Amino acid sequence: MGNPNAADCQHSCQHVIGVDLGGSAIKLGRFGADGTCLQTLTVPTPQPAYPELVLAAMVDAIAQIDPLGQSGAIGVGTPGPTDAEGRIARVAINLEGWHDIPLADWLESKLSIQTTLANDANCAGLGEFWLGSGRYFRNLILLTLGTGVGGAVILDGKLFTGHHGTAGELGLVTLNMDGPECNSGNRGSLEQYASIQAIRRRTGLEPDELGRRAKAGDAEAIAFWQDYGCHLGAGLASLIYVLTPEAVIIGGGISASAEYFFPATLAEVERRVLPSSRTGLQLLSAQLGNKAGIVGAAKLAWQKVLATG
Repeated sequence: MGNPNAADCQHSCQHVIGVDLGGSAIKLGRFGADGTCLQTLTVPTPQPAYPELVLAAMVDAIAQIDPLGQSGAIGVGTPGPTDAEGRIARVAINLEGWHDIPLADWLESKLSIQTTLANDANCAGLGEFWLGSGRYFRNLILLTLGTGVGGAVILDGKLFTGHHGTAGELGLVTLNMDGPECNSGNRGSLEQYASIQAIRRRTGLEPDELGRRAKAGDAEAIAFWQDYGCHLGAGLASLIYVLTPEAVIIGGGISASAEYFFPATLAEVERRVLPSSRTGLQLLSAQLGNKAGIVGAAKLAWQKVLATG
């Protein structure tokens, strides 16, 4: 299924829709080809978030943001892995009953607009690549430091998702083979040292509180962030050796304290990575914040338009 005029869409469509599907809210944006955001909308995610209820909410929200049905494509970021073709939401974290849901087919059958899906962290990476900190680079990785540690890989200007569509789980690389257990089944993954839960486990405090204490000159908080930066740098070292990106972009809530851990992160990368593998490497904070998801989903849609044009 899909837009019957897809072949002409590259020339005729003026805008696309990016959707960021979350456990509590569905964010939407309508974007022009140059990244201009024409309109945004946020609606609550139905509770419980059963697939059929979420579909109905998305269809209604899309009708509100594009009442004339003029969009050439829809991109959707989902909180979990999709299939390699960007058609099926395999699992959606914090959403009830989401297992192998053919969301792209469902939306196309309701709206007759070509639709493609991607993991929400991948969408955030695409967003930063298109309009954020990564816009000057062709090869980059994004790490989102939050409840977990998500990631995205952009190679030669394209999102890399691997053979099964699940590549780029950067937070699950092993940092310490005897470290804390991870929900993935791994032990000592980067996520177990760099996520909000990891910070709580180690300090009993929230990241923003540690950031405030560091700003006030608290020696223990400053020392914590320096140690945190060392662990993050060690995790990044493995990724840099494999991918040799031009830039590493750090997003997520913990990145608000980047000024306190970036120096240690960079120092650790320089200590562990050969200069030949990190020539010109830049470590940057993400710029788009909570908008990265809808921006990246829109970029996903534009790439679909070009691929089918």
